Amino acid sequence: MTPVLETERLILRRPEASDLPVWLDFFMSDRARYVRTPEPTRALGWRAFAAIIGHWAIRGFGSLVFADKTAPEALLGATGPWEPEGWPERELGWTLWREEAEGKGYAFEAASAARDHVFRDLGWETAVSYVDARNARSARLAERLGARPDWSAKTPDGLQCVVFRHPKPEGLR
Repeated sequence: MTPVLETERLILRRPEASDLPVWLDFFMSDRARYVRTPEPTRALGWRAFAAIIGHWAIRGFGSLVFADKTAPEALLGATGPWEPEGWPERELGWTLWREEAEGKGYAFEAASAARDHVFRDLGWETAVSYVDARNARSARLAERLGARPDWSAKTPDGLQCVVFRHPKPEGLR
């Protein structure tokens, strides 16, 4: 059963193959500098998106793309649970794909819904976010979500990041 989550302004759903062009636009842009290799190619972007979709088949959960309810065809980003092979812990991740979506609270609204989903519906007891140390906006979002740096937590091999630990929301304990 694939969830469709709704917030006041957003709809969050499982990614589909038809979302690939929007993802590739993001992946090839400077906006994706913290979530991809320094030298992106469309082929690498295709494989990364295939991993996002394939994560659902392998794990039974994964990232959700999100859009404003008034324009559901115009994807704004993705957020949700992530646990690829080699990750020390389950992650709550997010990306905002469109520059014009910044500063409007969309990422916070979507990530809050995804955070509640992983604790309420998936039964997680903890979650982390691996945030590139240079990505101040993402670090601020993690903190706004209630997460705090966990300096004792392990990072994925080769990933230079700060690990933010999310507490289980009060109403879900």
